[in-house]
Amino acid sequence: MAFRRLFSTATKNKQLPLKNSAVANPNPSLCSISTFITRSYSTSFLITKTPKSQKKKRKKEESARTKHVQHESERIPHFEKILNRDSHFRFVTKTKDYLLKQPQQVLRLDDAGKLYRELGFPRGRKVLKFIQRHPLIFQTYRHSNDKIWFGFTDFMETFLEEEKMIMDEMEHDRINTVRKLLMMSANKRIPLSKIYHCRSLFGIPEDFRDRLRKYPEYFNTIVEEDGKRILELVNWDPKLAISSLEQQFMVDENRAKKAFQFKIKHAKSLNLDEQDERKLNLLNTLPLVSPYSDGASLDLWTLEAEKYRVGVLHEFLSLTLEKRASIHHIVEFKEELSLTKHTYAMLLKQPRSFYLAGTEMNWVVFLKDAYGEDGVLIHKDPQVLFNEKFCEFADKQELEIE
Repeated sequence: MAFRRLFSTATKNKQLPLKNSAVANPNPSLCSISTFITRSYSTSFLITKTPKSQKKKRKKEESARTKHVQHESERIPHFEKILNRDSHFRFVTKTKDYLLKQPQQVLRLDDAGKLYRELGFPRGRKVLKFIQRHPLIFQTYRHSNDKIWFGFTDFMETFLEEEKMIMDEMEHDRINTVRKLLMMSANKRIPLSKIYHCRSLFGIPEDFRDRLRKYPEYFNTIVEEDGKRILELVNWDPKLAISSLEQQFMVDENRAKKAFQFKIKHAKSLNLDEQDERKLNLLNTLPLVSPYSDGASLDLWTLEAEKYRVGVLHEFLSLTLEKRASIHHIVEFKEELSLTKHTYAMLLKQPRSFYLAGTEMNWVVFLKDAYGEDGVLIHKDPQVLFNEKFCEFADKQELEIE
């Protein structure tokens, strides 16, 4: 306490000399004491900033890569589970398709480790661990040159014969699917590479390019100057130019009318009730525009053009095996189907017919009417049944003996 009184007294009586003043300090000892005290008792030990542990952690803003399309309260679980199933079987399905393209249906393990994109496993992981998860589907063996190779098991090769039989039986239906795709497309032509890339979406076989040669009355292949092969429609079939929605309209008119909704903006002063508003919107919604009409000739931002784009996507999904498609498949046919960059927002405005699952960057659109309340396809193609059986075997570690 004594040194505090001394310090306060010295401060009151102390007169600071003017700059460059020749007057001497009358009390030099007090000045040195105050300097000593201020230097000795530093305040650096006081906490002036909030510790990181006590700071409120701000939630990171979700990017389009991780942000879900649907809010948690609006998600339909069985559609989201289908995406999880696809992720679970990505390696086995992509590796199966890749091996089928190989001459001897085998692949060297060293080469497989570099094909993480083609085989569907994370980069930097050992491919052998993924192969060993599916002992009924894949097997490894050591070649005479001491290199390890892998291919299909005997059981899988027998199982693949069943798939070939399905492909042969369904060939006529697949040909009609390609014809309908060409009839919907602008200029009635599609690059063969695009159809090949999305072949599994429609159940089209690996050798479909060879099978097309048997149908010169339907298709014509043109080779452009840059070497790109284009598939062209030879003749128009009016029997095929009936969309699934038009067929549904004949069976259940009221249900077909409710498939889409194009709202009319109106003032609140009209004071319309729910039924009047529905009737007003129906005037704007009907008539629908056929997906087999010339959509490319429509003015891009008109209501008729939007009706066409919604209808063409509905028909596109109805042609797929599982009545769904990812953003990558839709972008593949963007030019042919006269779609715009606003397709995502357009689909969100039609929740009655479409459900978008996944994230904003990697979404999948489902045709809701094609699925039951339990999330199971109402009508299953033989290829879908085969795929389900294949996934069951892929998850088993050994074959059950009956």
